[in-house]
Amino acid sequence: MNKSFLKFIADFGPLLIFFIIYYKSGNNLAIAIPPLIISTIIAVIVIYLLEKKIPYIPLLGGIIISFFGGLTLYFNNPVFIYMKPTIINLIFAFTLIIGRRFFKRNFIQFFFKSAFQLNEEGWSKLSDRWAYFFIFLAFLNEIIWRTQPEVTWVNFKVWGILPLTFIFTAFQLPLINKYKI
Repeated sequence: MNKSFLKFIADFGPLLIFFIIYYKSGNNLAIAIPPLIISTIIAVIVIYLLEKKIPYIPLLGGIIISFFGGLTLYFNNPVFIYMKPTIINLIFAFTLIIGRRFFKRNFIQFFFKSAFQLNEEGWSKLSDRWAYFFIFLAFLNEIIWRTQPEVTWVNFKVWGILPLTFIFTAFQLPLINKYKI
């Protein structure tokens, strides 16, 4: 099997498993969360075996999913899993902001330097844009889970965040082309 296809499955498989089990269980988070946690852990292991290095972003995601999913199950309260996208997006945003402003480290550059090369101004602008996008996703998640039924939030989580991220990424191509080295 193709390495990039396996990585794609490892990246998006857990979310798809969650979505399918959620709907097949009659919209039951308590039934859908354990397979999400297990498949996320398996995905991190698969990515590690493929890349031969620790996949930090999927590992962090796996830890957060396990933690908030576990809290949701333990306390029988879905608020914990609803807040997970908010918290992870804010962690990413503040990591980008604090890393660049206080530690003079551009984490976007760290993660994407093998994909493309930009001058310093380009990396800074790209980092700021991603930080603001993560903050936008966090606020959007909060609005949706607090104002909509659970099934709407699940659909947003599966079918809303991913397309928004792809669209946002596509809109970054002119910036990448402008500041490419």
